[in-house]
Amino acid sequence: MSTFSAPPSGLIRIAAALLLNAKGQTLLVRKRGTTAFMQPGGKIEAQELPVHALARELEEELGLQIDPAQASFLGQFSAPAANEPGCVVQAEIFQLTIDADVTPAAEIEEVLWVDPAIDPAVVLAPLTRDLILPFYRNSLTALV
Repeated sequence: MSTFSAPPSGLIRIAAALLLNAKGQTLLVRKRGTTAFMQPGGKIEAQELPVHALARELEEELGLQIDPAQASFLGQFSAPAANEPGCVVQAEIFQLTIDADVTPAAEIEEVLWVDPAIDPAVVLAPLTRDLILPFYRNSLTALV
């Protein structure tokens, strides 16, 4: 008997990254055929650890190879899904700092480095707009 239970209908479990560069900018991605920019990452497969899902997705979507041990777990965040009406995305968020170039691949059409202290002039996914960027801004002000 399996201990894995399927998520409730309408719940999308993902692992995503607050991916930072040396300038403190964060990377946002936009999937092909959509308008909202969001954190890079993707769905967690059955029996997969969230950090391993993140590593797999970053390699598939951005050609980025990360060491899962370098990813700092920030917490679990939930928000309305940007591209699946009526669904909620439940995200395991990890922070990583990289110095590598990223190249859009797979379903990613566009990447954008943004200053997290300033609202970018693009459409943002609810998770990014309402939770991740404010969370990161608060962490920056807590350090001052």
